[in-house]
Amino acid sequence: MNTISTKPLDELRLVCPPERLAIFLDFDGTLADIVEHPDGVHLPADTAQALATLARRTSGAVAIVTGRPIEQIDALSTPLVLAVAGVHGMSRRGFDGRLHSTQHDAALFAEAQARLTGLHIRLPDTMIEIKPGSIAFHYRRRPDLAASIAENIHDALGNLEGLDILHGKMVVEVKAGHAHKGDAIRAFMEEEPFAGRMPLFAGDDVTDEFGFAAIDELDGIAIKIGTGETSAGWRADDPEHFRKWLVGLAAASA
Repeated sequence: MNTISTKPLDELRLVCPPERLAIFLDFDGTLADIVEHPDGVHLPADTAQALATLARRTSGAVAIVTGRPIEQIDALSTPLVLAVAGVHGMSRRGFDGRLHSTQHDAALFAEAQARLTGLHIRLPDTMIEIKPGSIAFHYRRRPDLAASIAENIHDALGNLEGLDILHGKMVVEVKAGHAHKGDAIRAFMEEEPFAGRMPLFAGDDVTDEFGFAAIDELDGIAIKIGTGETSAGWRADDPEHFRKWLVGLAAASA
């Protein structure tokens, strides 16, 4: 990854009309602020309106690509219904409404869940979130654990093989399957209405680097939200900065 060539988002000048974009967006830390508890997140009204405008102007080529399950995104964005890739690409709903799921080892998943539950019980103020084929171990209330939590989780999982472990902002995601956000973006780009458009993906976390890599392969636009090393070509200061830019993009497309 590199940071030297990353440019400020305000300097981005699109080489095609916004209507010709295929827009892929992370949710937490991108469209919504990261909060202490995942259940406390909300989508700002002006951002929701911008998404609705962009979805209409792009004939539906707007998708949320997130670590959250699809049903959570539907609840957070209601009444807007978008294409969604959930659980870091483990599940995906296309524009046509068809659901695609990555198979996972149920026995392996159950054992990982049992071990992480035990670790959670031993570490107060942590939280585990069970998703289809994935377990998110949150420690937003225990930032003091940041240096040791990865080691604790790897030790707890021990000899289990076949798991995919992703390290994000105050969360470690343990998946019993190997799909990621880049896979989801590539799959969307094979389908209508995304096919043939210029892809744009914005995200804030280490897990979004898989998506940035896919965007690079597709000669698209990758936007990193916040600080940290990245392979993205563009950077927004924080979620608010990106949301204002997105609202401006929607206004331009209108």
